[in-house]
Amino acid sequence: MDDKFDAIIVGAGPAGCTAAYLLAKEGLEVLLVERGNYAGSKNMTGGVLYGPVLSRVFPDFPLNIPLERPISRHVLTFLSASSAVSLDANAAGTEIHNGYSILRAKFDRWFAKQVEDAGGIVATGLLAEDLVMVDNRVTGIVAGGDEMGAEVVIAADGVNSLMAQKAGLGVRLAPHNVNQGVKEVIKLPPEVIEDRFNVAPGEGAAVHYLGIGTEGVHGGGFLYTNKESISVGVVVQLKALMEHNLRAIDLLESFKGHPAVKPLIKSGTTVEYSAHLVPAGGRDMMPRLCTDGMLVAGDAGAMVLATGRALEGINYAMASGMAAAETVKQARQKGDYSRQSLVQYEAMLADSFVFKDLENFRSAAGFLDNPRLYRAYPDLVCGLANKIFEVDGQPKKKVWQVVRGELKGRVSLWQLIKDGLAARKSV
Repeated sequence: MDDKFDAIIVGAGPAGCTAAYLLAKEGLEVLLVERGNYAGSKNMTGGVLYGPVLSRVFPDFPLNIPLERPISRHVLTFLSASSAVSLDANAAGTEIHNGYSILRAKFDRWFAKQVEDAGGIVATGLLAEDLVMVDNRVTGIVAGGDEMGAEVVIAADGVNSLMAQKAGLGVRLAPHNVNQGVKEVIKLPPEVIEDRFNVAPGEGAAVHYLGIGTEGVHGGGFLYTNKESISVGVVVQLKALMEHNLRAIDLLESFKGHPAVKPLIKSGTTVEYSAHLVPAGGRDMMPRLCTDGMLVAGDAGAMVLATGRALEGINYAMASGMAAAETVKQARQKGDYSRQSLVQYEAMLADSFVFKDLENFRSAAGFLDNPRLYRAYPDLVCGLANKIFEVDGQPKKKVWQVVRGELKGRVSLWQLIKDGLAARKSV
């Protein structure tokens, strides 16, 4: 190994690009390795970047960032077999934007270009095959059959991180704590999108679905508006797919055909399809995040928040990339890349919203395993709404009578109280 970098980052997603960009800006010799033909070619997200982390990485918030639409409307929709009930938070006409829709093929490619402009080297189409170890310390990687040396390696290559596994830092994967997401990007004219989703020109909506869209099993659907397309998909627990002998792609087709979803995507043309495994177990599946000469960031460290409202990952990935970069800078100043030095990374994450959120919602995974959330309660909500607004020429019942009638055969009063208390504790 004639050449030796200050840092090698494996994976050009948000975590890897953030770490590489910030380190390159500080003048460190940085190599960012990406197995895809370009950054973003292998990456998938539902489509929304939440939180202010992007403006922390880019304080000037350059106007050329390929964001799709600021999200001014958030909708949670319950689906029964033939109807829907929605909770709609619409901030249209205000300056309130809780995130931006993005397309990873555009966003990640742009981000990798910022790494290059900052002085880093981005090597795409290059698979990191192994770690180089000397005296149980990570000293580089093997890629394309060649050894490449580094003072520190940052594994940001996703939930199935080969680099983390090689170092004994792999995520503790199991069918109950991993979701499979499948998504299509459907092209539509901007004015059609804005009309169908009731948003102002240039603004967007994020719609999350719970219920029959996933055949009543652990999971949910989503629609996110882009500038000239809609991202539509489902995310389903791997264990549920296995137990019910289902395929996520079939659930996506069923979801797209639901009476509440079909009108929103009609006449569109599918231009992209992708699938991805998503860590959903939070802190309970998180590995150690550092060892001598190595850090683990983003999905490779299970830094995804699953609360039932949405799966949030990009902001946590970028925050972990920021913490990784700062840790490496401090280690370089000390000339110490041992675990004792790099463990500062975990301390930084513990002080940030990353670990605080994951810890605060630690019990959410268990709560979200309740099968009533995906069939009984969506059916109950839709049934209640239909009965309350029904005009059938019969004497009207009071609301409590309607509620009691709809509960019968679906959920017992004891189950309702029990689930309510669990929800209060978990989410």
